[in-house]
Amino acid sequence: MPDRLSDVTIETGRTKSSPFQRRYITIQRLRRVRAAYPRQFWILIFALLINGIGGSMVWPFLTIYMRERLGVPLTVVTLLFSVNSLATLIAVSVVGPLVDRFGRKRAMLFGLILHSITLVAMSFTINLPIWAIIMVLQGVASPVYRVAVDAMVADLIEPQRRVDAYAALRMSSNLAITIGPAVGGFVSAFSYRLAFFVAAGANLFFVFLVIVAVQETLQRAAADAQATAAAGYGPVLRDRRFMAFSVITIIATMPAALMMMLLPVYAKENFGVAEAQYGFIMATNAAMVVLFQMAVSRVSQRYPALPVLTLGGILYAIGTGSVALGRGFWAFWLSMVVMTVGELLLVPTATALAANMAPADMRGRYMGVYSLGWGVASGIGPVIGGMLNDTIAPAATWLAGLGFGLLSAAGYAWMGLRRSASPGRRAGAEYAKSAE
Repeated sequence: MPDRLSDVTIETGRTKSSPFQRRYITIQRLRRVRAAYPRQFWILIFALLINGIGGSMVWPFLTIYMRERLGVPLTVVTLLFSVNSLATLIAVSVVGPLVDRFGRKRAMLFGLILHSITLVAMSFTINLPIWAIIMVLQGVASPVYRVAVDAMVADLIEPQRRVDAYAALRMSSNLAITIGPAVGGFVSAFSYRLAFFVAAGANLFFVFLVIVAVQETLQRAAADAQATAAAGYGPVLRDRRFMAFSVITIIATMPAALMMMLLPVYAKENFGVAEAQYGFIMATNAAMVVLFQMAVSRVSQRYPALPVLTLGGILYAIGTGSVALGRGFWAFWLSMVVMTVGELLLVPTATALAANMAPADMRGRYMGVYSLGWGVASGIGPVIGGMLNDTIAPAATWLAGLGFGLLSAAGYAWMGLRRSASPGRRAGAEYAKSAE
């Protein structure tokens, strides 16, 4: 008799495909995938899933909540997000060396607890100056634990498998977003305060898992840690190819920031798309990542990273720019679909490339600088979009997104044309392997 069900064949040589056999083969594949990565990696994925469900019940609707709660123009609301991003910039400049010196686990705990506090405070505050303070604290909290998670994954996973690892992290986060906004739209319509409390509770659950199940991955002698910390960001800033890549990635992230932060209020105020309905647009973005990210990553890894990033930038441009032509739910849904295809190509590829360019003893700083992309884009992009909305026309916001996407695609293409040049002394071999 055959040793495995997958070896059972009929006379034509084809594998039998009874429902029982298909289930067995699927289970075996899932077991192989689980065994391919360390247990701690899967704990992080599960923690991000629960954390993301809570957070995504709030974040997609935060622009609407702030505008209605504070009664201020959209430009003022977007300026609060700029304050948030400025705090992120300052925080990352401190966090990177600390993550490299004191470890990933402590940074996660600090960031998650502070983030929980800011979420609870948002549910009670109606004063604009206090909101500014909360946005500063929230801007400090978020990058702390995200940089630590990215650095820990780079510690756990070897370079050639990091695209799949970061893709799996994104699948976890986006599976959460598939659930969160759809539920959050209804919860927020009933009580925004309840949504904030659920999000804070999800952060505290992450804290619990970090305390009881996550081990520190930074393994280095104290003397080496102090020497690395003393070096600061100098080596990162002198890595001109990495810095060029980071700036281009910031530009590439601006269209996504516009879509995530301004599309909800644009769709509601101009076309009557309510929160509960818009939640399904966000859920589509997340569901596509969950269903297609690994398959897309397997295909994209067959090609050089920079051309893949170029194509991602073009799709970002088309998806964001097409919002200007939309007139209702389905048009905005289609724009999100196009942008998400670009996201499937761009985000895990860029994250893995950044990790591969980072020397092992400076991953906290490299990933910190890379992670500024979303913070800077969230600070600059929506302010530009809000000003265009208030001073020219609402559709002008999305034409700006089109321009940002095309500019980023041109930047990645430029880097691809220069890929034969030496990528730097410390990360050259890994960068060349990833980019070419």
